[in-house]
Amino acid sequence: MLWAAVVALPTLSGGCNPLTLGWFTPIPVQPWVAERMDQKYNHRNDGRVPILPPIRNGYPPPICEDPPSDAEVLRALPKVARGIPYIYEEFRDDVTIVKNRLVDKIDPPRFFPLIGMAQLHHCHWECVVYYTEVIQSDYPFPQYTKRNRVQVVYIDKDHLHLYVGPNADMQRQITQEMTKY
Repeated sequence: MLWAAVVALPTLSGGCNPLTLGWFTPIPVQPWVAERMDQKYNHRNDGRVPILPPIRNGYPPPICEDPPSDAEVLRALPKVARGIPYIYEEFRDDVTIVKNRLVDKIDPPRFFPLIGMAQLHHCHWECVVYYTEVIQSDYPFPQYTKRNRVQVVYIDKDHLHLYVGPNADMQRQITQEMTKY
């Protein structure tokens, strides 16, 4: 029995047995997992609604001054085809983004769960993306195609303004607490 264990030990502990590495056994991971994790953890605030200080009486109402960033617009575009290197590759070159504000309005105060009384400020943007689509293939026959393309993306940058009532002192106090001014 001891002789059988001595003969079987090298056979089971080497070669292509995947269980020999213990905790260090490699686990296959699909290539899209890294992209999905990047989207999930690096761009968390893309879909979130910020809560801003109240709109003060006697002051002009705020306007939508912050257009979507170029990175937000490019993330909202349809994804480029993954392709196979040297067989089929697709690129976007000479990207130009034009941003137009479509809607800038403030709703009357209403109750929002987990927030309380607030006013919804609608900021809708139309982003026109001009770019050159390049499709390249080197195998079996070299081919290079350039086309001018235009894509339109609509992005909502809505946010909430707390509503504390018409009391000017309360509005000033809440604004001071939120902005530290």
